Amino acid sequence: MRRFRRAGIRLSVNQNMRFDPSVRACADLLQRGRLGDPVFASIDMRAIPHWMPWQKRQGWVTLRIMSIHHLDTFRYWFGDPVRVYASVRPDPRTERSFRHRDGICLYVLEFADGSRASAWDDVWTGPAPEGAASDIGIRWRVEGTRGLALGEIGWPKYPARTPSTIDYTTIDDGDRWFRPRWDAVWFPDAFSGPMGELLLSIEEDRPSAIDARDNLLTMALVDACYVSAREHRAVPIREILRRRKE
Repeated sequence: MRRFRRAGIRLSVNQNMRFDPSVRACADLLQRGRLGDPVFASIDMRAIPHWMPWQKRQGWVTLRIMSIHHLDTFRYWFGDPVRVYASVRPDPRTERSFRHRDGICLYVLEFADGSRASAWDDVWTGPAPEGAASDIGIRWRVEGTRGLALGEIGWPKYPARTPSTIDYTTIDDGDRWFRPRWDAVWFPDAFSGPMGELLLSIEEDRPSAIDARDNLLTMALVDACYVSAREHRAVPIREILRRRKE
C-alpha cells in the first residue's frame, strides 16, 4: 500500500457486494435517516458456492471467500464494530473433497452504539445436490428505530438473471410497504461499481471508498473471526490491528 502511495497510484479493492442494488438502496435509507438509529441487522445465506481447486491447499473456505462480503457490507452500512464472536464448523459436502475448518460460519458483531449484526453463512443448506428438495437463497434484514428493510440477493440463482430486491417500511410513511424493483443484478452488474468508484476517485482526486486502507479494516474483521472461532471468545477488532502494527 505504501508503494502504491509513493508511486501516486490509486489502489481499490473489489468489494463488489457494496454495489449490489439492494445493499446500495439500504445504505441510502440509513444515510438519510429513514430507518432511524440501527438496532439489529442480519444476513441469512443458504447457498452452495463453487469452491476453487486452489482452496484445497489453504485449509479454509467460507470466511475469506463468502463471509468477507457480508462482513464488508455490515461495515458499509454501520461502520466498524467494536468486537466480533464467531463459531464455525466444517461443511460435510466440502469435507469430502478437502479438509477445512470454516465451512458453516456464524458470527455476531457488536457496535459501540449498542446495535448488533449477525450472519449465518450456511454452505451446506441441506442435501439438495444429493437428492433432496432445495431451499437456496440469501436474505438480509435491517431493523431501525424508525423503519425496517428486508432484502434478497439474487446471485445464488446465477446464471439465471435474478435481480436483488428490497422492501421497506417506515414510521414516517405509515402502515405500508415500498417495494422498488430494477433489472440490475449483482453478477455481473455490480462489478461495474468498484471499477467506476476507482475511476471517479482518479477523476475527482480523492480517496476511493474501497481503497486498500479501508479494505485492511475488513480484513481485520475477517481475521478476528478466525481468532474468535479458534479461541472461543469475542475478539476486539483493535486487538487484530494492534497485532498487525506490532
